[in-house]
Amino acid sequence: MNDLFSVVDWSRAQFALTAMYHWLFVPLTLGLSVIVSIMETIYYRTGNEKWLKITKFWMTLFGINFAVGVATGIILEFEFGTNWSNYSWFVGDIFGAPLAIEGLLAFFMEATFIAVMFFGWGKVSKGFHLASCWLTALGTTISAFWILVANSWMQYPVGMEFDPAQMRNVMQSFSEVAFNQVVINKFLHTVMSGWTLSALFVIGVSGWLLMKKRNNGMAILSIKVAVWFGIVGMLATMGFGDGSAKVVAKVQPMKLAAMEGLYDGGNGVEIVGFGVLNPDKNVNTPEADDFLFKIAIPKGLSFLATGDFDGYVPGINDLINGTSGSQSYQERIICGKMAHEALRQYDAGYAANDTALMARAKNVLDDNFSNFGYGYFDKPEEVVPNVPITFYAFHLMVLIGGYLLAFLFVVAFLVYRTEIMQKSRILQWLAIAGIPLVWICSECGWITAEVGRQPWIIEGLMPTRAAVSAISSGSVQFTFWLFAFIFTSLLIAEISIMLRYIHKKSLIDIVNQ
Repeated sequence: MNDLFSVVDWSRAQFALTAMYHWLFVPLTLGLSVIVSIMETIYYRTGNEKWLKITKFWMTLFGINFAVGVATGIILEFEFGTNWSNYSWFVGDIFGAPLAIEGLLAFFMEATFIAVMFFGWGKVSKGFHLASCWLTALGTTISAFWILVANSWMQYPVGMEFDPAQMRNVMQSFSEVAFNQVVINKFLHTVMSGWTLSALFVIGVSGWLLMKKRNNGMAILSIKVAVWFGIVGMLATMGFGDGSAKVVAKVQPMKLAAMEGLYDGGNGVEIVGFGVLNPDKNVNTPEADDFLFKIAIPKGLSFLATGDFDGYVPGINDLINGTSGSQSYQERIICGKMAHEALRQYDAGYAANDTALMARAKNVLDDNFSNFGYGYFDKPEEVVPNVPITFYAFHLMVLIGGYLLAFLFVVAFLVYRTEIMQKSRILQWLAIAGIPLVWICSECGWITAEVGRQPWIIEGLMPTRAAVSAISSGSVQFTFWLFAFIFTSLLIAEISIMLRYIHKKSLIDIVNQ
């Protein structure tokens, strides 16, 4: 048993490592491909050669990032087979469909047109090259959509039915899987955050060029494109993030409670803008205060979750005890164990060709299957996610996001006052600092989404402890450190190549050649 938990922990750590490294590259690919397309569109419409040179500069940085992102993404998908084979068997028919579409449609589209982007200059018409650039950007977005369909289904499993004869879930409605209420907000929130990240990357690199007094003309023009792109991205990110929060309140109330450190809910619940959790607080210490310190907006969480300032929002204890109107977690655990026993009875009847036993067992299984995943637990508190990590990741994301939006508006105002942009060292340093900040913000979003739904790999249906492959913890530890070394090397290589390229090109006056 100890080795099983070790395998689970190390497999989770390895997947988290791979996903977080992969997410360093994906949002830059999503947004920078669109920024490059906008710049090439300006060149196509104006015929101004300076825009061609600016386009090629940012396109090269996009290409470097794209290549490394592909390498980490392939490993990420393979891990479902190597480390999570029970999960892959249990829902492979459903989970594999969007990933297959992503590979056959989106990735094929990206791979085809990115070749024209980089090697088609002078070989194809300007119009076809521009179309290839936009189609590459579209391909990256479609790729993100299908991957997020798969992830969203794990957060909210719909459109399927469990087949006890196969002991796995089979798809019943592709449209429910692809367009359930979690997908759209999650997809748009994620893509728009990629736009914001890429805009701040362009502004940050341009800020460095201004600080070094190199390629000032290119830097100012790049900022003018990026800052408005970033403002649109950030406002949309916040808007769709609000939509995502409302969906989470409906389908993952425990995650929302963890995001807010809310143990006891009610009507007219406040939202915490900033706070320090009480480390002694958990479900077994009801007498302890939730926070050591907090700044909160009265009734804010009720409005966020329900659209009503007096709306009801359940807390962690409400969900566990069933005071929110749903089953208590102890009842769910009992029903889940009944579903497990019914599945064993069905299997015994199947082996003995006892159709009557199979029918009785299936009826019990169908009645209790909605709580199937809870049958893997013994105590309700085992179903509570890590509250401190979820809370702090969420609030750090919100705080950084608010700061970055204000910064983008300042840059939008000052970029047309060229002398200030060129001389203000503080503004240039803030632009450079925006690069790591926006990545931290982006990673915090994924930490919130994934840690907040633990211990589930499929919400309410399958916990991570039931999803792992039958492998030794030692082999997972080995590959964890191997991947850590490889991914870190790739990241260092990408940053090094980008910095060398930026430095080399900064010595050439691109705009005024």
